[in-house]
Amino acid sequence: MRTVPSLRRRLTASLVGVPVVLTLALAGCAPLSGETEPEPGAAPTTSAPPASDDAGSASEDAQGRADQDAQDAQEQADREAAEKEQAEQEAADKAAAEQEAADKKAAEKKAAEKKAAEEAAAKEQAEQEAAEKKAAEERDKMLEYGDSGERVLALQHRLQELGYFLQDADGSFGPATQQAVWALQKAAGQYRDGVVGPKTQAALDDGVRPQAQSSSGKAIEIDLDRQLLMAVEGGKVTRIVNASSGNGETYEAKGRSYHATTPRGSYAVYMERNGMHESTLELGSMYRPKYFSGGYAVHGSGSIPPYPASHGCVRVSNAAMNWLWDSWGLPKGTPVILY
Repeated sequence: MRTVPSLRRRLTASLVGVPVVLTLALAGCAPLSGETEPEPGAAPTTSAPPASDDAGSASEDAQGRADQDAQDAQEQADREAAEKEQAEQEAADKAAAEQEAADKKAAEKKAAEKKAAEEAAAKEQAEQEAAEKKAAEERDKMLEYGDSGERVLALQHRLQELGYFLQDADGSFGPATQQAVWALQKAAGQYRDGVVGPKTQAALDDGVRPQAQSSSGKAIEIDLDRQLLMAVEGGKVTRIVNASSGNGETYEAKGRSYHATTPRGSYAVYMERNGMHESTLELGSMYRPKYFSGGYAVHGSGSIPPYPASHGCVRVSNAAMNWLWDSWGLPKGTPVILY
C-alpha cells in the first residue's frame, strides 16, 4: 500500500526539487526536456562524449600531414619516374646516335672500299689493256713461220749476210728460214722457238755469229752444246747450219743396246755415200752421209729439230748436205772437229 504524502510536503518537495532537477539536467544526469526517461530496469544508453576542439585539430593536423606526405611521396615518385624515363630516353638517343654514326662510318668505309676496288679494277684493266696493246704491237713486229712479205725478205737477207745457211731469199718464212733462225737463236744462247721477236731481232742487229776453234785450212766444226755445224775456212766461219746430234737415250738395234751419244774429238771424213743410204743398224735413211768415225756420220735428214734427236749421227737439212757436197766441198780427209 503506497503512502501519499501530505500536500505541504508535496509542495515543498516540488519546490525544493526544481533546482536539483535543473542541476542534474545540466550535469547530464537527468533527461532534458523532450527526452524520454528510460524505463525502470532498462539498459542504460551510452553516448560518446563529444570530441574536444584540441583533439579534432590534432586529428586534422595528422591527417593533413599524412596527406601531404603521401602527396610528397607521389611527387617524388613521379619525379624519379620522369628522371628515369628521361635518362632512358637520353641513353636511347645516344645509342641511336652512336648506331647512326657507326652505320655512317661503315657505309663510308664500304663506299671507300668499293671505290678502291673499282679503281684497282680499272687500273688492272688499263694495265691489262696496255700489256695486250704492247703485246699486239710486239706481235706485229715479230716474224714467224708462215709469214711473208718485205720484212721476211729483209730477215732472210740479214741471215745470209751473217753466214746462216739459207739458199733462197724469197720473202716467204718457210722451213729453210726457220732452220736459219734456229741456228741464230742457238748461237745467241736464246730460247729456240723459231720466232723473230725483240731478242732475236737484237741478235740480228748485233750480228751474232759463233767463232771457230780451228785456225787453218778447211774444217767442219760441230758445237754439240749449241747444236750447230759450221763450215770453217782459215779459222773463219763461212756457214752456220742448224744441226741435231745424239739425244743421250738408250735404244735397241738388232738385239743389242746402244747409247745415243755423239763422240767429241777431232776426226776426218773417211767414207761417204752419195745418195740415200740405209743404216746398217736399221735405224732409218741417211741422205748423202759423210762418215767421220765408225758408223757416225754427218748426213742429210728431213727432220732436224732445234734439240738433240738422233741416234748419234749429226743431222742437217738435205739442202745443207747438198751444199756441203756440191758447193763447199767436203772430200775425204776433211777434218771434223766435235766439241
